[in-house]
Amino acid sequence: MATKRDYYEILGVEKKASADEVKSAYRKLAMQFHPDKNKSPDAEEKFKEISEAYAVLSDQGKRQQYDQFGHAGIDQRYSQEDIFRGVDFEDLFRDIGMGGRGRGSIFDIFFGGGRREGPSRGSDLLYELAINLEDAANGKGVELEVPRTETCDLCHGSGAKPGTSPKTCSTCHGSGQVNRTQNTPFGRFMTTSTCPTCRGTGTIIDSPCSACHGGGTVQRRRKIEVKIPPGVDTGSRLRVSGEGEAGGKGGPPGDLYVEVNVRPHNIFTRNENDLIMEATISFTQAALGDEIIVPTLDGKAEMKIPSGTQNGQVFRLKGKGIPGLHMSGKGDQLVKIKVAVPTKLTDRQKEILREFAQISGEKTKGKSIFEKVRDHI
Repeated sequence: MATKRDYYEILGVEKKASADEVKSAYRKLAMQFHPDKNKSPDAEEKFKEISEAYAVLSDQGKRQQYDQFGHAGIDQRYSQEDIFRGVDFEDLFRDIGMGGRGRGSIFDIFFGGGRREGPSRGSDLLYELAINLEDAANGKGVELEVPRTETCDLCHGSGAKPGTSPKTCSTCHGSGQVNRTQNTPFGRFMTTSTCPTCRGTGTIIDSPCSACHGGGTVQRRRKIEVKIPPGVDTGSRLRVSGEGEAGGKGGPPGDLYVEVNVRPHNIFTRNENDLIMEATISFTQAALGDEIIVPTLDGKAEMKIPSGTQNGQVFRLKGKGIPGLHMSGKGDQLVKIKVAVPTKLTDRQKEILREFAQISGEKTKGKSIFEKVRDHI
């Protein structure tokens, strides 16, 4: 029988360490070696080792027994399952970002899932849905085809052929696990493992259901109607209660989550609930002013361009943006002006522009500036 390492040494704490210090040390090591996060071959064994050390040292009675008699004091008094009894691993793992990996997973890791489980909730499903910007603004009803497991209609989830029922396993008497007791120089040592006859279910099915082959569930593609509310954006998640995977042993189904991805638009970009677009006007429109037609998600709208509008100037169309998902009202549409400068001019157009420049005094001002710079030099 291999010699066990000292529990304090495993956690890297001194014998006089406080309960908080023991807890903190375990959290750090659990984050490092939990099999869900660490895929190295020896991670599971290390995780078992640190979890057993914590289960003993975090319990005042077990710790006193260990301090006085060492490993013999623990092995003589407690089974492996008893060592972990009363430890709130769920709370510990939630704190380190592994919620749901609590006491149940500890027993699964140590005993191979050898406890008979009761009804369990089905898994949640995630469906990624791509929609247009118009659908994100106005909302839309969509029909999704979702592959999932469902409770078998023929046997109603029992796994047994209609007219028959599962029988209690004669090996483990329905517990799903078997205990083996071994006498050692330090006393009796009991180990627990998955029942080899029923594989941990606690029941035996002599006549399996022909539809699900004894599994109790079947794979189907189900069409589900989902309402996309106005105002959703990329990353929004919609929850459809009870439309996930079937539960185990009569447990409730999980939920369906629909994650939205809004496709890029060829005209608009989105900034929260505002829409942004560019409108190109001529330099004469910018100088003299005009009324132009711009697109919106609701159709076309007139927008006034005041005289003297500058390149890059932004105008706001109130209430022409996206509705608020969790609030009333809409965002605005922001129209950024781009003044187009002609690249080719006729002789007449050039003559008119030169005349305009002369009337505006642009040449005179240019010479005056040149003269000032020349005099300064």
